[in-house]
Amino acid sequence: MERLLPDKDTTVAMQRATQARGHTSLHCEPKDVFVHEGEVCAKVRPVAVDANQSNWFTYGSPADVRLSELAAVFIRKDPPFDAAYLYLTHLLELARGKTLFVNDPAGLRNANEKLYTLHFAQFMPKTLVTADTARIHEFVKEVGDDAVIKPLDGAGGSGVMRLRTSDDNRRSIVDTLTHEGRILAMVQQYVPAVRKGDKRILLLDGKVLGAINRVPRSDDLRSNIHAGGSVEAVEVTESEHAMVATMAPRLRKDGLFFVGLDVIGDRLTEVNVTSPTGIQELSRHKNREVAQDVIAWAEERTSVPDPQ
Repeated sequence: MERLLPDKDTTVAMQRATQARGHTSLHCEPKDVFVHEGEVCAKVRPVAVDANQSNWFTYGSPADVRLSELAAVFIRKDPPFDAAYLYLTHLLELARGKTLFVNDPAGLRNANEKLYTLHFAQFMPKTLVTADTARIHEFVKEVGDDAVIKPLDGAGGSGVMRLRTSDDNRRSIVDTLTHEGRILAMVQQYVPAVRKGDKRILLLDGKVLGAINRVPRSDDLRSNIHAGGSVEAVEVTESEHAMVATMAPRLRKDGLFFVGLDVIGDRLTEVNVTSPTGIQELSRHKNREVAQDVIAWAEERTSVPDPQ
């Protein structure tokens, strides 16, 4: 909680919406999850949030709970997807079918945010995934001497760099991100439309909640909010709605209900499933709390009546 930003983070918006609809919001960290006699449990603390206060959250008394006794569990753990995260998904999976997970732990485990996008390659820019440095340099030439390279385990724009054959740093960048040919990286054709923005389309159960446009600083390739990108209101186009309709069955099958798609121009670049953000900015543009749509959907899925 201490690291969250009350006016930016989607996690806080979810907590605020849960609270507004009369539910109790419980908080724990991955280290607080445990298994006792075959039951996956967690040491939790009730949390109350008020973004208008300087001390914007308060904890209640800690208690141990069985996850199977909770109406829903929202997994909001940022990448990297390391060994600790992997073990967490295995533990949480013991409660599958006993509570609603947003998102499903097995789905999170199987859906690396860069590689999962390849299931929808028809919507992507030209893309290469490899550790072979020579193959990367050849690919950059093939796509017009201009590409973007990304680590597979990054988040918030971390490690994203532009590759141009005219740049003397190009070989050093490739060597660094592939650990000199030992680690896979994703390389994509540079899409010039990124200067106009990187659209984040938020989905709930395969349906569009809305979108925001993140515009990069003039001195930065990355448009991520945490990297200093500014946010504009934007609409979802007809072709993007068609893309979402194509993707929705696979997302539902994998239990990936709350998802953020990154679209540059007309090209899909990432499918964010671990802790998609942007709902607070979307709410400000729509002038209503969009996170309440998510909690209302969870109430319906779990047969939890609206307390109001």
